Amino acid sequence: MNYAHAFVIEAEAEEGIGVAEAWITKELGMSIKNNPDVVVLRHGLFSIAEARNVTALSQGSPFSGRSKVVIITAHRAYHEAQNALLKVFEEPPPGTYLFFIVPSLGGLLPTLRSRVQVLDTAPATRRADVSQRAKEFLTAGKEKRSALIKKLATGKDEEERRAHREEAIALITDIETATYALWKKHPFPRYIELLSDIATVRSHLYDRSAPVRMILEHLALVLPKDLV
Repeated sequence: MNYAHAFVIEAEAEEGIGVAEAWITKELGMSIKNNPDVVVLRHGLFSIAEARNVTALSQGSPFSGRSKVVIITAHRAYHEAQNALLKVFEEPPPGTYLFFIVPSLGGLLPTLRSRVQVLDTAPATRRADVSQRAKEFLTAGKEKRSALIKKLATGKDEEERRAHREEAIALITDIETATYALWKKHPFPRYIELLSDIATVRSHLYDRSAPVRMILEHLALVLPKDLV
């Protein structure tokens, strides 16, 4: 059978690895355990250096058999790193299969997403509950919400600012989950529009120069009161 050779999976790291390994076992007939031809790379922030490493790993021939697999997980990926993956994801070497696992497809550049097949996870993997973090933001009054936004938009140094940006991304993903659950119950067009807006603002947060405060303030203005 002919398969796509580059996939993206929307899931948390370990869950996504499980989905990829199940596909590899079923479709390629490969053993996962102690197999040097199945490489798993776990990253928090995926950089351009790590993208180049993926390209280098992809070029080598399989140690045994006809197939080689590289599974990459990332909490988020710089745009420059995604651009560095374009060529190898568009045309992986013969017999090489690539899996890119991210918490949300909203952080992917359209150019990279167009080069991969989205490998769907089971519907049950979508959480229907609303996290405490999202509840706090959604139910906060104007002053408290402004304070939360200010915290996420600032930091005493680069490391803290990066951590706060990741918190903001996680918050937006939680709000997306709440919106998706509400849309499943009440499939109104306004929820579809909100999901689209959420995906757009979250994608901006993956740009290191994006104004976090302005993005979160925009989101606060467009959120309906019935999400919780």
